[in-house]
Amino acid sequence: MGAIDFLLHESSVGYSIFQLVHQPDTIGNRLREVQHASQDLSKFGKIIKLVSFAPFQGAAQALANANDVSEGILSDYLRSLLEMNLPKPNKKAIVLGVADKNLAGSIKAAFPFIECETGDTSEVVQDLLRGIRLHAPKLLKQLQEGDVERAQLGLGHAYSRAKVKFSVQKNDNHIIQAIATLDHLDKAINTFSMRVREWYSWHFPELIKIVSDNQQYARVVLFVGDKKKLLGDRIHDLAAVVNDDGDIAQSIIVAAGVSMGQDISESDMANVLAFAKRVVDLSEYRKSLFAYLVSKMSIVAPNLATLIGEVVGARLISHAGSLTNLSKYPASTVQILGAEKALFRALKTKGNTPKYGLIYHSSFIGKAGQKNKGRISRFLANKCSIASRIDNFSEAPTTKFGEALKRQVEERLEFYASGAAPTKNEVAMKTAMDSVLADIKIQDPADDDEEMADIIPSTVQKQGKDKKKENKKRRHNGMDAGLDRTKGSENKEEKAKGNEKKSKKRKHSEADGEADGEVDQTRSGERKERKTKGTEVKAKKRKHGEVDAEAAEGRKGKKKKSSDK
Repeated sequence: MGAIDFLLHESSVGYSIFQLVHQPDTIGNRLREVQHASQDLSKFGKIIKLVSFAPFQGAAQALANANDVSEGILSDYLRSLLEMNLPKPNKKAIVLGVADKNLAGSIKAAFPFIECETGDTSEVVQDLLRGIRLHAPKLLKQLQEGDVERAQLGLGHAYSRAKVKFSVQKNDNHIIQAIATLDHLDKAINTFSMRVREWYSWHFPELIKIVSDNQQYARVVLFVGDKKKLLGDRIHDLAAVVNDDGDIAQSIIVAAGVSMGQDISESDMANVLAFAKRVVDLSEYRKSLFAYLVSKMSIVAPNLATLIGEVVGARLISHAGSLTNLSKYPASTVQILGAEKALFRALKTKGNTPKYGLIYHSSFIGKAGQKNKGRISRFLANKCSIASRIDNFSEAPTTKFGEALKRQVEERLEFYASGAAPTKNEVAMKTAMDSVLADIKIQDPADDDEEMADIIPSTVQKQGKDKKKENKKRRHNGMDAGLDRTKGSENKEEKAKGNEKKSKKRKHSEADGEADGEVDQTRSGERKERKTKGTEVKAKKRKHGEVDAEAAEGRKGKKKKSSDK
């Protein structure tokens, strides 16, 4: 690491650039004495010198620059400050100390002659920026007492408010809290119901065998109270408590008359009834909370809720941290989400990895056979990943895709059971998309065409009226001469057309004559060829005749010679 030349300090009041007067020692900077000395302004002020301070002009500018710094973006305001106050070196680059590493990368990309050092790469930069942050109210002499604290408070509230508005666009945080509360309520209601059973069984032990449901048991305890006061005339009211089951009500009344339980005092009975009332209230609140969770899931993640259910879908979102995080997970991660301990234990021992996590509580896993549980869990995790991405990135909530994905999972189960071919994913998604687009009300462009059609005829009529008026004026101002000219031009056009027709006829006749001449020439050529062939044949015949005569004469001469001998 080279020597540090300048330091950039970004704060809630503005940007400031400091120059190092004395270079600190890297090794000596780790000593306690040196670290304690940095807390003393009289000693620390001799190391650095303020070069420039650019305060923010308002809260809006401070918030915009804070957002840029958090995202590692070099703002125009900071760029102009660096250009004005940092000198351009000839050979050696300038080393600038920056707190944020992402901002350091943006500065280095914008200014090639600047080398940036951060607290991650240099301990000296970290200690110097810590000292500047500590003594900033006194180093920045333009500020008054309390300005930094007020700016920090206002900027902190504005930045946090903007962050919360940005991150809670889907309201998945309410789903996370609701499912966590629902799980705690289930445990609490189960524990409290068992406690009510144990407590009231000392007075009425036979009731446990008659009423098995915990919530219903707590309601019966509230209705009965002291078993001695339970008479036969209250059977109809008791039946209403046990879901209008007259047989159970009659059994409770009979068992109360012959119960072996001990008597209980009024104060003990009051505490038992108060505790039973608390259990009943918790169970009622649990129902309302579940209804709230269902409504929230139908708004935030309707497709995921339709596919796998509200409770399992909410647990997946809660375990992932948010719907956005769940949508970024691959299907293999969604499949074992919730079984991390078993996964790492299997990886450590080199055993079999788990097939499913939270999705095991889905009804599809239970419907599948033992051999197909792993296959259907992979398929279901794939569809859950698709549904979460659709819910996260879609603007209008809809359950069409969730219904299509659910049918695909059911068809896959049927395929594993009977071998029936399931619907392809492309066909299912196209059908769901068509149904979604059909539900969206899109303005028909034909309405605009009708409006334009109403406007266009009126303009055409106006133009026609104007033309008629102009024609009338022309007629009054000597339109007849114009008409004569047009007639003359028409006659000329007719004559020209006639001449063209005559020339065409001549051309055709000439072409026919040429064709006839060509035919005569070919016929005469054929005749000449025939004559030449005939003369050639005659000459050949003459030659053959002469040869025959000569041969005959030779024969006669031979005969004469033989006779003379």
